Amino acid sequence: MFEKILVANRGEIAVRVIRACRELNIRTVAAYSEADRNSMHVQLADEAICIGRGPSTESYLRIDRLISAAEIADVDAIHPGYGFLSENAHFAEVCERCNIRFIGPSAAAMNALEDKAVSRELAKKAGVPIPPGSVGAIESEDDALATAKEIGYPVMIKAVAGGGGRGMRVVHNDISLIKAFHTARTEAEQCFGNSNVYIEKFIENPHHIEVQILGDGKGKVLHLGERDCSIQRRNQKLIEESPSPLLTAKPFKDIRKKTSRAAVKLCEQAQYTNAGTVEFIVDENGNFYFLEVNKRIQVEHPVTEEVTGQDLVKLQILVAMGEPIGISQGDIRPSGHAIECRINAEDPFDGFRPSPGRIEMFFAPGGRGVRFESHAYAGYMIPPHYDSMIGKLIAYGKDRPEAMNIMIRALSEMMITGVKTTIPFQLAILQDPDFRRGVYSTGFVENFLGGAGRELLENKG
Repeated sequence: MFEKILVANRGEIAVRVIRACRELNIRTVAAYSEADRNSMHVQLADEAICIGRGPSTESYLRIDRLISAAEIADVDAIHPGYGFLSENAHFAEVCERCNIRFIGPSAAAMNALEDKAVSRELAKKAGVPIPPGSVGAIESEDDALATAKEIGYPVMIKAVAGGGGRGMRVVHNDISLIKAFHTARTEAEQCFGNSNVYIEKFIENPHHIEVQILGDGKGKVLHLGERDCSIQRRNQKLIEESPSPLLTAKPFKDIRKKTSRAAVKLCEQAQYTNAGTVEFIVDENGNFYFLEVNKRIQVEHPVTEEVTGQDLVKLQILVAMGEPIGISQGDIRPSGHAIECRINAEDPFDGFRPSPGRIEMFFAPGGRGVRFESHAYAGYMIPPHYDSMIGKLIAYGKDRPEAMNIMIRALSEMMITGVKTTIPFQLAILQDPDFRRGVYSTGFVENFLGGAGRELLENKG
């Protein structure tokens, strides 16, 4: 049993991990930057150690400082959360060499899925469909141009590391490709410490489907159903739900089984350990293609927890301790429907410009079927160095209509003043007829901004 865990992250995921540890009677140590000195995770942890200045390159991305903090605090394990170093195999290896358990995939499993380009090849060997794209990372402008010419525009440039829409660009011609190639590399280096990118065919307006998996390191890999993450803006997810309304429709029900089996098969081949997510895109004809494996806990994991009744963060910790998962595939019986809205400090009436600053009033909604995950509070200063997410609002109901109605009620109750938020925009989406019918794809937000969403912005902006 672990006695103490270092939380090598910030924000709401750090709070989430601390809560899980407390319920398991495990002490926690918060690693924090100077900019996060007053963040809630620092207040809730049993101990806290400052690891550097505000920019993540001087704090949360510094392996040496995180290991030093872990050794000073004499912890048994490190939970990396998501983002930052959560998918860094070298970090996992350093933890292993220092006899500190890394709560995530083993370094070997990470290396098997070293980056998104490599995982494409592994998926191909496992017989999982993949979209046309480059073999490995793209090293130069000439390689980028040659690959785009071979597979045809539009194409997507994607960072081989990380996630959250960082280091991703859709391009439609040679001129924009060159600019996007360098921009994506720079952004990827800043966010993940890895500038490598690859190129794949961009499939327009598909559904973005992801399958939650859990491996125990002893050969067992389970799936916990799918999530639909198609409501995105510039590859940043705004609303997620489980189960997917697309895969609930009769013509697509067999896709649920196929994607789940493909996810398990791929992770078995990689000897995957701990929690992870296998992402797919599904086109309007029911064809599905592998995108990537997120080798970490996902931002949107609460919707899976709500419909399955499983605590994924606790399961992560137990697996890292070497405990058997304790559940079989037959025990996973999703029921009801869950929706998550990412509440971001952004101004939807000004091009979604980030809105850092001090939160003056903060009221989180409650009531039956409502869950809110956040590190913020009244008086909290949102720093400019990190992602703009204030928190995650999750609604659960017996079916999708009830979950949507609970979410609308909860969004309407939430009060955050002093900074701008995405709440009005998400409220509008939840009341859109197409969204309510489950008729949407990754192009929904762009189309919404050109129609009903534009009217909303013009009337209130």
